[in-house]
Amino acid sequence: MSFTIRPLQNTAEEHQQWLSLWHGYLAFYESTVADEVTAHNWASFHNPDSPLDALGAFDVDGKMIGLVQTVIHASTWSIAPRCYLNDLFTVPEARRQGVGRALIEAVYAFAKSKGCVKVHWLTHESNVTGQSLYNQLAVNEGFIQYVHAL
Repeated sequence: MSFTIRPLQNTAEEHQQWLSLWHGYLAFYESTVADEVTAHNWASFHNPDSPLDALGAFDVDGKMIGLVQTVIHASTWSIAPRCYLNDLFTVPEARRQGVGRALIEAVYAFAKSKGCVKVHWLTHESNVTGQSLYNQLAVNEGFIQYVHAL
């Protein structure tokens, strides 16, 4: 499968493609977010002052087949920032075609260009397919996430 990875463009067509993948990602995790959050995300990806960024994988016809969304943030463990890989999703027909791997590697390059010292992310314990890829590209340091909604 031939594809390219690049930042998302702020066009109506690309917005619609992103929405389709974003909703696919949310459905995968059986989740929803408010429409204003979705709108905020899209606007933030195109705001140079925002810590949120997104890259898309596009096939030769220009169809978005994958997305990755990141947050650059400070850390109390280093002076240099870190990059949180917040969301990663590929359309079903692009899975096991190298798209997810290429998106993660693009995040590594992006984070390095921003001076980050680490890229980190979470996945659900049931996402064994994703974990088979993640175990090839990163180290599971064994941390358990705790969440308290406010």
